[in-house]
This record gives sequence, structure tokens and C-alpha cells, in this order.
Amino acid sequence: MVLHEYTYVFAIGTCFALLEAYNNGASRALTSYSQDDVANAWATSVSSRSVTYSPGHAPVRRFRPRCHFRRSRHGPRHLRLFAATIFMLVKLTVHLRTNPVPWAVWTSPFFFLIAGTICTLSIVYKGSPRLGLAKKPPSFIAGVSLGTGFALALLSALFFVPYVHAKVIKKDNTLRWYNVFQGPLLFRRPAPPGAEFADVPDYAVMKHGGDDDDEENQDGPEQGIKGDVINDKSSANDKSSADDITASIPAEKHQAVARDNEKALMYNETPQEAYKRLLKRARERHHASLRKQRGPLGWAMRLLHNNPMGAGSVYELHNLKAICVRLPAQIVVALTYGISYDIHKAQVGVLGTPEGRRMDRVYKHAPKYANEVEHLYSFVQVITACTASFAHGANDVGNAVGVWAGMYAAWSTGKTAASKEPVPLWQIAVVALTICLGFITYGYNIMKVMGNKITYHSPSRGSSMEMGAAITILIFSQYSLPVSTSMCITGATVGVGLCNGTFKAVNWQRVGLLMFSWIMTIPIAGAIGGLLMALAVNTPSFA
Repeated sequence: MVLHEYTYVFAIGTCFALLEAYNNGASRALTSYSQDDVANAWATSVSSRSVTYSPGHAPVRRFRPRCHFRRSRHGPRHLRLFAATIFMLVKLTVHLRTNPVPWAVWTSPFFFLIAGTICTLSIVYKGSPRLGLAKKPPSFIAGVSLGTGFALALLSALFFVPYVHAKVIKKDNTLRWYNVFQGPLLFRRPAPPGAEFADVPDYAVMKHGGDDDDEENQDGPEQGIKGDVINDKSSANDKSSADDITASIPAEKHQAVARDNEKALMYNETPQEAYKRLLKRARERHHASLRKQRGPLGWAMRLLHNNPMGAGSVYELHNLKAICVRLPAQIVVALTYGISYDIHKAQVGVLGTPEGRRMDRVYKHAPKYANEVEHLYSFVQVITACTASFAHGANDVGNAVGVWAGMYAAWSTGKTAASKEPVPLWQIAVVALTICLGFITYGYNIMKVMGNKITYHSPSRGSSMEMGAAITILIFSQYSLPVSTSMCITGATVGVGLCNGTFKAVNWQRVGLLMFSWIMTIPIAGAIGGLLMALAVNTPSFA
């Protein structure tokens, strides 16, 4: 029997459940340093440049028909151990070799074996109870998991190894993606004459570009994106020492730029005003680059730039007309801005600011390995990121759908929800889509926090973090121990950062802020929930 008199309560609860799901994806919880579980799963991959943000969100799907509400303080501790062990294995086996590229090529099937086995175990243990996979005998689980892992290793040995051998050892830059299907025949492919460098992406966090950004900065004022209003026509005439704001500058200018910016902070204006101006310059430069792009986002950015808000209050007639013109572009920007956000520049920070100097110190203590080697682990990291994403979804979708499902069961049946109640698939689908929407539109915020702002990332480091996370979650799930996947990825990041051999390779201030947010979330959320419940219970009845 449906409780129609409480339909409004269920409607309000539905709104809050969807808002929570969006916040889980958008990483905008109680503080600016709070974590999102979807973005956590892909933060290391995007930060390591194994995948870009646009395709990074595509494989994220989080379906979970039962709920877990418990958390553990032991997850990060164990995860640091697993992630650090895996990365040290990679470091000792490959990175520290005199010629690490061949070692990376020939040992890659082994890491595909590990990643494939762990991924299959995650599906078996954390998959839908409706499939009954977790109830299978141990021999079945072991056989399926190891069989899948060895099959993936065999496929990588037959197709992946010959392809990357030709690409990074023979330095054959004429290869195309479809050549991978030639398999062992690529070993007979002659190396091109005069090839000196392998055509692989640059996985360094701080890219050393030219002076193109100075031209972008001359595009003029920019009207706000996502609430940021930038309308300072005089900013183009400021000193060039304050113009250098991102880390995409030649390395030889780095120290000079930092010194010039420090002088600007000291003599020209107050430190807080100068800091805000530098951040505004960074947004201006990024928006100028977006305006040069093709597609919906470039069109929207150009429309907003060419139709700024006028003087006076928002209800002035000319501003109301401008709002009508700008509204379609604002919607497009809201949906696509995060996909084109330059996460790596945001992670490095703004030169001349405390955060920029801090991240510069952290990166200096992390050795940078050969791009050819890191390129091989970027393929492994795609698998480990999918595994981590599956584990995150299996553990944390219940945060949003659990209470909502209980409300729906009580409202639709008129009975108190049981401790174990089947969750309708439509509710799981709605929550999953809402989480993905939050991740796509605003997940870049947590990526720039959980990525290189804690320690230096690279594909070999990132895959170790995600593999350690998956192993930890599997072990804890096997013994029915509570574990927080958000804390796990933080512990993995810190553990791999410590493998650089010094505590200075980790941004401990950022780690402290994350821990502070976890601690404060419990009393703040409890107080708000208790107050709302008290108001609902003690509200006078007009029946």
C-alpha cells in the first residue's frame, strides 16, 4: 500500500539522494578538499597522462545492488604497503636498469597478468549478487581469475609486445594502431633509417612549452565561467613578470619567473590581491586557449567573450537581454568545461604563489623515468583504472542509493524496510547516471587535488597505486572488513610517493587537509542530519 500522505517526503528525499549522487561524482562535499570516489578511481590515470579527461570518464560505470555504510581506518595503512610493494617491484625490475626500455617491453605481459587477474577477482567478489559469482567454489573463482589473467598475458605477448618493441626499441614512428594485429610479424619489420626518438607522449607533469601563452593572454577580458567574472581590461598592461603564471614555460625561466612574481607580491600590491590576480590570469589564459578550439565548447566560449554583461545590476534591461543570449552558451560550458580543463597545469600550481613553490619542491624529489618506459605502463594503467573504478562503485554506490531505496520500500509498501532489501535496478541506474554526470561536469576538481598535488604521478606510479587499491579492497571484502576506497587511494598515493626515497616527495600539507576533511565530515554531517530530523519530528501537525 502506497503511503500517499508521505509522497512529498519521498520526493524531498529523492532530490537529496540525487544531489548526494551528483556530489559523489562532482567531488563537492563539505570542504574543497573532500574526495569523490569516481574521480578518485581515475585521478591517478589522468594525472599520469595515461588517459585524458575526456575518454577517462567513459568507462566509469557504477552499479551496485546492495549497500555498505561502514568505513575503516586501516585501509590506507595496508594500501600504502601493497602499492609501495608493487611500485618497488617495477622500480627494481625496470627503472633502475642501465637500459630499462627492453626490460619494460619484455616484462609487460607479467604486469598484464597481475592486472587481469585482479580485475577478474574484483568482478567475481564485488559483482552483482544476482549473478551468484561470489557463491561459486574457490576452485572456480581461482580458475576463472587466473585463466583470464593468463589469457590477457598471452594476448599481450602475441600482439602488444611486438607492437611496442617496434615502437620504442626500433623507434618506428610510421606504425599505426592497426599494425598491432600483425602480431609477431612486426619483429621482422625493419627499423626505419635515421630514427632517433620514439614517438611517445610526454608524461612529464611540467611541460616545457614555448611563449604561445603570451599571445593568448592578449585576447582581452573574459566574462565569467561557472560564476567567475573576469573583466579587467587593464590587466594586459601589467608587468610581464606577473604574466608568467603556469608551469608550461621553459625550465630555464622557472626560477626567474618565481623571483619576479615574488617581487610583484611584495612591492606592487598586497599578497592576497596579487595571488588572486595571478589566479585570474591563469583562468584568462586557459579561456583564451578554449576560445580557439572548434566544437561546442569553443563556440560557447567565444559567444560569452563577445557578449559580456553590461554595467549595472543584473535586472537592467540590457543585462536581461545579454542573459538570454548567453544562456545557451552557459549551459554548454557547464556540461563540457570540465572535460577540457587543463588538470596538469592546475596541479602544478601558479608560479610565484606558495602552492606553486611547494609543488616545485615536491616534484624535484621525484625521479623522472624514460618516457618510453612510462608509455608501456600507460596501457597497464587503463586496466588497473577500470579495476579501481569497479571497486569504488561496488563499495560506495550504496552511499547514495541505500537510504533512497529504504525510503522507496517504506513508501511503496507501507512497511518498515528490512535490513536486507532488494534494490530496484531503476534506482541503481538513476544513481549511476547521476554520479557519472557529476564526474563529467565537475570531477576535474578532485582530480587536480588527488593527482599530482599530493606527489608526482607517472603511469608506472599510477598503475601501482590502483593495483594496490584493488588488492586491498579485495582482501578486505573477502574477510567482510569495512574499507573506505577514498582513504585507500590516498594511502596508495602517499605510499608510492615515499618510494622516491624521501619524505619531501609528498605534499604533507595536502595530505593533512584531506585527513582533516575526513574527520570533520562525520560531526558536521551528523549534526545537520540530526537537526533536520529533530525539526521533522517536532514540527506541529495541522491534521
